[in-house]
Amino acid sequence: MSNGSKLAAFIVGAAAGAVLGILFAPDKGSETRRKVNEEGRKLSDALKEKFNKMKDKVNAVKDDMEQPQGFA
Repeated sequence: MSNGSKLAAFIVGAAAGAVLGILFAPDKGSETRRKVNEEGRKLSDALKEKFNKMKDKVNAVKDDMEQPQGFA
């Protein structure tokens, strides 16, 4: 299992645990919905950040491959 898939599995597991914890907490419905929305935004932001980092790495590799290599 690669580091990226381990990280993705961890994020999904953490999000699922957080949502289940919120759903089973004794709060009013409106408070529970607010918490679920907040956790969803956090997960979305984390995934966007990881995607952007991966995209930057791919672009860096692409740029390195496009530069002409000198032969010694």
